[in-house]
Amino acid sequence: MGVRFARRYCDITRDLSNALQGIRDVYAFTDMPADCWHDMTAFDRQECILTLADDLFYALGAVPMLRVGTGWVRYDGRRHVIVVTSEPGYTQIIGLT
Repeated sequence: MGVRFARRYCDITRDLSNALQGIRDVYAFTDMPADCWHDMTAFDRQECILTLADDLFYALGAVPMLRVGTGWVRYDGRRHVIVVTSEPGYTQIIGLT
């Protein structure tokens, strides 16, 4: 299937990684213990989330919705967006076109 996009890939993954930072326990997706995550520098956490955004982008091409910590990442192919939700009231929409 694959995620269809018309924007620059680096812009999409940047926006997706920014949205993922809004998920309080985003590290749980990687099975990383909370203490290890919190011991990382802010730069290392940001790099880890950017790698996660890249992995999620490709995974969404096969599975349209993925649980990430206490949040969800969903690919809406009809609207050409990726939707990141977590906690009541947190929603970020990443446009793909």
